[in-house]
Amino acid sequence: MSRTFYVLNGPNLNLLGVREPQLYGSTTLAEVEQLCQRVAQELGYVCEFRQSNHEGVLVDWVQEAREKAAAVVINPAGLSFRSIPLLDALKTLDQPIAEVHITNIHRRDALYQHSLVSLAATGVICGFGPFGYEMALRALAQRLGPA
Repeated sequence: MSRTFYVLNGPNLNLLGVREPQLYGSTTLAEVEQLCQRVAQELGYVCEFRQSNHEGVLVDWVQEAREKAAAVVINPAGLSFRSIPLLDALKTLDQPIAEVHITNIHRRDALYQHSLVSLAATGVICGFGPFGYEMALRALAQRLGPA
């Protein structure tokens, strides 16, 4: 097992803080990255923080995490609800996976309530805004145990 977390973000998350702030808040993705880098360092991990609007790129990064035996935090965004390729890639991981959603997907329209990615996730954190990323990193570190 490596001492690396991959924090992967799906489509449109590059627009955090701008897109629908009434729903997603005003925190930017750059601020989320700063949070994740700080928490990972505190926990003794390296954080590979990435975002893509392209499904295949996310699949490639999941496979890279597999090769490096890294735990994964993923906010698949809209890919949560339709991406079989992403689900299949996540199922190949041997390390724990934390799925994060900024909003509580269970309180949203029916279209956003059933995440396929959850079928591969070790645990799911939703509805706590950007703090969900910190919760996910701490949960993974606890799950992995001491170095």
